[in-house]
Amino acid sequence: MSAYLAFARSAFHAQLAYRNEVWANIFGKLVQVFARVAIWLAAFAGIGGAVVEGVSLQQMVTYALLGGAVMGATRPERIIREIGQALKSGDIAVWLLKPISYPVYVFANECGSFGYRLMTQVVPTVAITALFYGMLPPASAFDGVMFVAFWVLSFVLLSLMSAFCGFIAFWLMTSFSLDWILGALLQLFSGLLVPFWFFPEPLATVARHLPFAWVVYYPNAVYLGRLSTAEVWLHFGLGLAWAAVFLAGVFWLWRCASTRITVQGG
Repeated sequence: MSAYLAFARSAFHAQLAYRNEVWANIFGKLVQVFARVAIWLAAFAGIGGAVVEGVSLQQMVTYALLGGAVMGATRPERIIREIGQALKSGDIAVWLLKPISYPVYVFANECGSFGYRLMTQVVPTVAITALFYGMLPPASAFDGVMFVAFWVLSFVLLSLMSAFCGFIAFWLMTSFSLDWILGALLQLFSGLLVPFWFFPEPLATVARHLPFAWVVYYPNAVYLGRLSTAEVWLHFGLGLAWAAVFLAGVFWLWRCASTRITVQGG
C-alpha cells in the first residue's frame, strides 16, 4: 500500500512542477463553465419561465457549476492515453516484472492528479463562478454529505471506465479514438450537458440506468434534493454495483492482456 501512496504523491508533485499551467487551466475551466451557464440563462430567458419541469433557473445554474466541478477534477482521456503510450513505447512490459499491480498503479497515479486538479482548478473555478452567478447550498445536510459520497463514487467509477477503455487498446494496438468515444458517451449520457429531466422518454429512463449517469447526474441530483432518501441509498448501491462490475472488468482485461503483450517500440 505504501508504494501506491508514493505513486499518488509523485503524481501530485509532478503536476506542481508546471505552475504556469495552473493559470491556463483555470482560465480554460472558467470559459467552459461560463459558456455552460450562459446556455441555460439563454434557454430559460427564451421560454420566459422561471421554472421548467419543476427546475428553477438557479437550480440549473447550480447544476452547471457542479457539473463542471465533478468533471473538472477527473481526466478520463489522461488515463486512456497513458495506457496507450505505455503500450506503444513498450514500457508496459516492465510492469509485468514489478511486484505491484499495474491497474492499481494507474488508479493511484490518477488519485494524485485528482488532488492537484481539485486544489488548483476545481475549487478556484467554482468559487469564481459562484461569485458571478450565485450557487445554491445543498438541499439538506444529508444531501450535502451524500453529494460528497457520490462525488467520490463518480471519481472511482470514471477512473475504472477509463482504465477499462484503455486496456481495450491491447487488442486494437492503439488508444486512438478510445478517449474520444468515452468522452462522447459521457457528454451525452452523464447528464453533463443536459440533465435527464429534459430528456424525452424512453431515452431518459435508459440514461438513468447507464453507468455514465453516476458520473454527473446523480451527484448533482442528490445535491439539489431531487431524490428522496430511499432513492439516494438505492442509487448509491447501484453505483457501487457498477463500480464492482468495471473493477472486475479492468482486472479481467489486464489478466487477458498480459498474456498477449506485443511491444511496438522501446
